[in-house]
Amino acid sequence: MERITITIDEDLLATVDGLMNRRGYTSRSEAIRDLIRDAASRENILSQAGECVAVLDYVYDHETRALAQRLTHELHTHHDLSVATMHVHLDHERCLETAILRGPAPALQKLSDTVSTQRGVSHASLHIIPVEAHAHAHAKDHSSEV
Repeated sequence: MERITITIDEDLLATVDGLMNRRGYTSRSEAIRDLIRDAASRENILSQAGECVAVLDYVYDHETRALAQRLTHELHTHHDLSVATMHVHLDHERCLETAILRGPAPALQKLSDTVSTQRGVSHASLHIIPVEAHAHAHAKDHSSEV
């Protein structure tokens, strides 16, 4: 194990300490190692060209001029990646949308970036899960079923 020194501002250190206490880490080093592992895992997933599923959550202000139409347009433009979308009215101004996506990780990340950087979108989060390719075999022949 290597020992390093980092410089971190007080707010970020308070975040690390809060994470450490909430998750039960015994040291800041453990907490920071896990954060780095999470980031490395995400980067590894994004570098792969294989099939992934993803959940894209975002909150947006539906009063922002033409935003709802732009978001819908983006999902229609990427219909090959979009599986389903759920729309929830949070209050008079804000809506939450959750989009289930499927496709190569780089394409999912690009769509997420396009949606999340729209003016009026906040709290955007993309969770990508690699889908392992495997043969799908059945013990029973379904061709004779009605």
